[in-house]
Amino acid sequence: MDTALTAAVRARPENQGVAATTTAAARALAAAACLALAACGGGSSGGSFSFLPAAPPAPPPAAPPPAADGPMVRQTTAGKVEGVDDSASSGTWFWKGVPFAQPPVGALRWRAPVEPEGWSGIRPAAKFGNACLQIGRLFSPGANNTYDATIGTMLGKPVGSEDCLFVNIWRPATDEQNLPVLLFVHGGSNISGYTADPLYDGARLAKAANAVVVTASYRLGILGFLNMPQLRPGGSAGDDSGNFALLDVMAALRFIKNNVANFGGDPGNVTLSGESAGATNLLAVMTSPMAKGLFHKAFEMSGGISLASNLPPGTLPTLAPASASLAQGQSILEKLLVADGTAADAAAAKAYIGTRTPAQIAEYLRAQEGGAMLATVVANGLGSVAPIPDGTVLPADPIGAIAAGNYAKVPMLAGNTRDEGKLFASLLGTIGFPKPGWIVTDAQRFSMMFNFDPDAQSTLTAADIIDPSYLPVDTPGTGYNAATAVITKGLFEANRDNLLNTMKTHQSNIWHYRLDWAQEPSPWSDVYGAAHAFDLPFVFGNFSGSLLSNVMGGKANQPGRLALSRAVMASVGAFMRKGDPNTPELGATWAAWPSQLRLDAAPSAAVVTPVQAVP
Repeated sequence: MDTALTAAVRARPENQGVAATTTAAARALAAAACLALAACGGGSSGGSFSFLPAAPPAPPPAAPPPAADGPMVRQTTAGKVEGVDDSASSGTWFWKGVPFAQPPVGALRWRAPVEPEGWSGIRPAAKFGNACLQIGRLFSPGANNTYDATIGTMLGKPVGSEDCLFVNIWRPATDEQNLPVLLFVHGGSNISGYTADPLYDGARLAKAANAVVVTASYRLGILGFLNMPQLRPGGSAGDDSGNFALLDVMAALRFIKNNVANFGGDPGNVTLSGESAGATNLLAVMTSPMAKGLFHKAFEMSGGISLASNLPPGTLPTLAPASASLAQGQSILEKLLVADGTAADAAAAKAYIGTRTPAQIAEYLRAQEGGAMLATVVANGLGSVAPIPDGTVLPADPIGAIAAGNYAKVPMLAGNTRDEGKLFASLLGTIGFPKPGWIVTDAQRFSMMFNFDPDAQSTLTAADIIDPSYLPVDTPGTGYNAATAVITKGLFEANRDNLLNTMKTHQSNIWHYRLDWAQEPSPWSDVYGAAHAFDLPFVFGNFSGSLLSNVMGGKANQPGRLALSRAVMASVGAFMRKGDPNTPELGATWAAWPSQLRLDAAPSAAVVTPVQAVP
């Protein structure tokens, strides 16, 4: 029907009621038809008109997009980690306690490190991971993995955990990318130490050097170095070497290679650094064929890697041949068997070992409780360890490998302190002197250092600490200074000269410093002076909250001390960037080895003195 005509008819007054009724009926009929068609799926009655199917139900609301990661979240190969914006306090961002390997426990004890298992979500990275298991010493952690008074109560006791393979990362609080990277390996004779020591906080160095600073833990004591044939069956070449701590350092380097770009670092510009045992481990990695391409510069402090056969008579080597660690390993096994009652004595232990397969011995050792095992080993005088020249991870003669050119020929920054031996005065009685250099126990010395106030009037004197037979300290030939100098020269300088002179035959980019600063408040200027490890606060810029800084600090020496630290950190930053430590902040030209730069301070300024050739 034409719509216009229909409208006109409805408009006539006599037809309005009819129209209304007709319209209502039509609507009702149409609605019923629509419902029926909808119920049977829709359709048409013929060809003149049809009905659309009912509209589908509305979809549920879309899920909100996942929340964006926070600004401190970074991706690693194992998962995301969230660090801390510390820009207001230190001008840096940091991520702590980031795993670089699976916990080396159970079947993984005395195995090469394994990449960490992945995790979902975001892992907090605001706190340090566990310290590695050790027997407490002066520079070990306290009961809660911190520097506090409980260090004194934990001396000689197990502290830390075997679940300890973590890195800590600091960087400037900027968006700058491709920053140079430094990985630092702490010292502690390879039997103690922890990355949460405030001495190693990387914030000041990261800010001053405009770099990414990383610290890494590694297995300590016999958990890090153990030469025992029964542990070898079925292992990889790395497993079989006994050099588990060295493999940990390499695993940390691989973590950096694979992940540091996400923290703003340049994986193609990595400086490997370490002090004392950490420096020895660095040098071992430098000669290892397994570490090729993992780092590009080296900065070692007070390290060495010489065997007795590399050195003049009367000097002290850093390493022993693999045969020595093999004998040590068998003695350790025998002592453990006696200690737990499996064998009555050493002879019975030897007989028992002969009746067991290597797999059974390995199972026995991996079942040992870690703390009790270390305590037994140390109590029997078998706790000292060092890299093992196994011929696989570490060449059988590392200095010989360097002499042959088989090492990483990277720019080398090396350093020592003038009075290295003073930190080891307790050992004087073992190297030909009549007595140890100190008359105090480690517990007494810790208490003296921990409670020392450098700005208060001290009642302590050198005679309270140093054996009277070595006083006055400056007595020629027999005094404390002369006696401890035997350790400085016979161990540290002998190993230094052997290393750097051998390297010099292949490369010229070697620089060496000597820290001469010895301005501690009395009596520590006599007891320690420029002792072993006392360059660390200058490198990291940390002069508070640690055992060393307690005896180095004070208002009297602060201006010169901080000026020297600023110069040192600037030089380390220059070396990291361009492989040369020369920088205007030094105020002197630093010539390559065998020249040397001597570092000291006046009351308000750094004093840097070039020496043309080391005597």
